[in-house]
Amino acid sequence: MTSDGPPVASPRRPIRAVLRAAVLAGFLAAGAAASAQDLSAATPKDAIFARKILMNSVSDNMDELEGMAQSSKPIDMDEAHEHSDIVSVLLLVFPHVFAPSTNQWKPGVTDRDPATDTYASPDLWIDFADFYKRATEAADIAFQASRANTEGDFRRHVAQLRQACDACHARYRKTE
Repeated sequence: MTSDGPPVASPRRPIRAVLRAAVLAGFLAAGAAASAQDLSAATPKDAIFARKILMNSVSDNMDELEGMAQSSKPIDMDEAHEHSDIVSVLLLVFPHVFAPSTNQWKPGVTDRDPATDTYASPDLWIDFADFYKRATEAADIAFQASRANTEGDFRRHVAQLRQACDACHARYRKTE
C-alpha cells in the first residue's frame, strides 16, 4: 500500500510521533539534496547563527518544562509532552550544526558578535564523539519526558535533562 500524502495521526499514531517522524524525514531529505549541491554559500557564521537559534528554541522549551516541573499546580501532561518532544527533536539535530569550519573560538576577544561568534569550546571538535553522545542522551531523556505517564516521572526526567544540559555546557561552552 502506498501513500500520496504525509503521515496521518491515528489512535495508534499520536500526532507527536507523526510530527517527529516528519521532521526527521525532512532533515534526511534536505541532507541528501544538499550533498548534491554547491554549499559554498553557507558560511560558518551562518551555521553558528542557525545553531544559536536552535539552542534558543531548546532554551525556550526548557523554560516551559522547568516551569511546569517546579510548579505546585497540576501539570498539563499534553503540553508537557509537546514541549518535551520538541526538545528531543532539536537535540537530535543539534550536533549536526557543528561542522569543523565552525570551530572559530578565539580566546581574549572582547568584542564578540552575539549572533554569529561562537562560544563553542574547541574541545567539542577534539572529542566530538562525546559531544554527540551527550546530545543524543539528552534527546533520549527529553523523549522519555514526552512519554511520562505521571507528573512524578515527568519531573524526574526534566531534572535529569537539566543535569545533562548543564554538564554539556560546562564541558563544551566557553563563557569568557
